[in-house]
Amino acid sequence: MKSKRFKNLLKIEKSSESKSINELLPEIKKNCTTKFDESIDLSLQINNKQKKGEINIRTVVNMPAGTGKKIKVAVLCDDSKKDSAEKAGADLVGADDLIEKIKAGELNFEKLICTPKMMISLSKLGKILGPKGLMPNPKLGTVTENIEEAVKNAKAGQVEIKNDKDGNIGVSLGKKSFSDDKILSNFNAVIDALEKEKSNNTFKGEMIKSIYLTSTMGISYKFKLNKHKIFTSQIDLRHRN
Repeated sequence: MKSKRFKNLLKIEKSSESKSINELLPEIKKNCTTKFDESIDLSLQINNKQKKGEINIRTVVNMPAGTGKKIKVAVLCDDSKKDSAEKAGADLVGADDLIEKIKAGELNFEKLICTPKMMISLSKLGKILGPKGLMPNPKLGTVTENIEEAVKNAKAGQVEIKNDKDGNIGVSLGKKSFSDDKILSNFNAVIDALEKEKSNNTFKGEMIKSIYLTSTMGISYKFKLNKHKIFTSQIDLRHRN
């Protein structure tokens, strides 16, 4: 059952005229009619079903304008790196004591960073961390000797981009309260990261099949992507209620 708030959004006049992202963002924000600071979210589908097998993307993006979210970061390291982790802003720092807490199911963090040496002990906890998406990964910069840099990146708004089995990727570009320029800078960072992944993989045809922009509780707009510019092609009302 659709809420009264959403029914009012459905009355918005559909426009067949293509619009630039500069024109679109004010409309997206205008649709943010809830009392909280809604996220501006990007959803897209990549052409991951290739003749030579499925291509899966998993990488990280440093959002220039941040995400507007506070991330609780835990660091697993020996005593020699403890001070660096704490100075960088880590919320939890430990060694064997932290491993014991994880074993007990105490996962009071959104991101876990560890040194290569500690990864040996942590690998035994894959069944606990894996399903939560918390297992550190060298490719994602969460298994590293440079703990300070990894913590600062995580705190500054580094996000993971990963597609599901159908090629879908979802990522937040920030909050309604962000300026349009900040949202645009984050959008371009995501597209740059995907273009880099395209060059590292063998994609046949266009990499991005479809792309949408919406707010948390708003209307979803479908776009065409062209050299870091997106153009409205239709208003999609299927995904929100």
